[in-house]
Amino acid sequence: MRAFIFPGQGSQSVGMGAALADASRAAKDVFDEVDEALGQNLFRLMRDGPEEELKLTENAQPAIMAHSIAVLRTLGINLADAASFVAGHSLGEYSALCAAGSFDLATTAKLLKLRGQAMQQAVPVGEGAMAALLGADLGLAQRIAEAASEGEVCTVANDNNPSQVVISGHKSAIDRAIAIAKDMGAKRAVPLPVSAPFHCPLMQPAAEAMRDALSYVVVEAPALPVFANVTAQPESDPDTIRNQLVEQVTGMVRWRESVANMFDCGVHDFVEIGGKVLGSMVKRIVPDATVTSLVTIEDIEAAAKEIA
Repeated sequence: MRAFIFPGQGSQSVGMGAALADASRAAKDVFDEVDEALGQNLFRLMRDGPEEELKLTENAQPAIMAHSIAVLRTLGINLADAASFVAGHSLGEYSALCAAGSFDLATTAKLLKLRGQAMQQAVPVGEGAMAALLGADLGLAQRIAEAASEGEVCTVANDNNPSQVVISGHKSAIDRAIAIAKDMGAKRAVPLPVSAPFHCPLMQPAAEAMRDALSYVVVEAPALPVFANVTAQPESDPDTIRNQLVEQVTGMVRWRESVANMFDCGVHDFVEIGGKVLGSMVKRIVPDATVTSLVTIEDIEAAAKEIA
């Protein structure tokens, strides 16, 4: 069995999609449609930068999604015939839902633009932070976060793999967590270069903004089940998907569990669409899995022979 997985924020880079658009009409059409939906020349920003502008959450989120969908459409397969499940890391869940037909491309782009803006506005710059705890599992990360909180928000944001967990919250609490992490058993604590503390209770204003936005959007049943970040379980019911996307803004990304559960369901072949970030996480979670990352036209052409 096969699952298609979609990367989240951090996989953006200047030049993304440029060679693909030159090689594939299907990819260029995706970038054009996203530009039109947003009323913004996002593809020019993806192609030429500047990097600081591309890294802005409101640009990075729709850009990463557009790149993933461009790769998928260039691959030119029927998703439901080629895979049993889809999943995405944080904003990648929107890419997965778009790929599976729950949202059309224009709607997905608009939702992610709003999501990025709402997340950025939820917490004043400088008040929140995130850090990666390396050599720490979920239990240790939770103990570190609890010890550092001292009445402030400090919680697990991403359970990425057995040895990497990301925490999020008030900057002062995250600083305390970084200071005590090694003494409590983590190998290292690394502050992340992010503009807001994602996936923690401080994002509640953004969750309310997404609840409002999603209430106006038609969510179709996906062509194949989507593993949800907040439950690490497959889901196909449109109303449940809508609610889970709201919960996801403040909730923990349960990526380690999602991959392990897909493997337990019989998925041994994971295909990352539009990035090379999730593949290494998958191998740490289920070393026996096969991982393929599709980014370039050469990647896609090689994979098309295997997947067709």
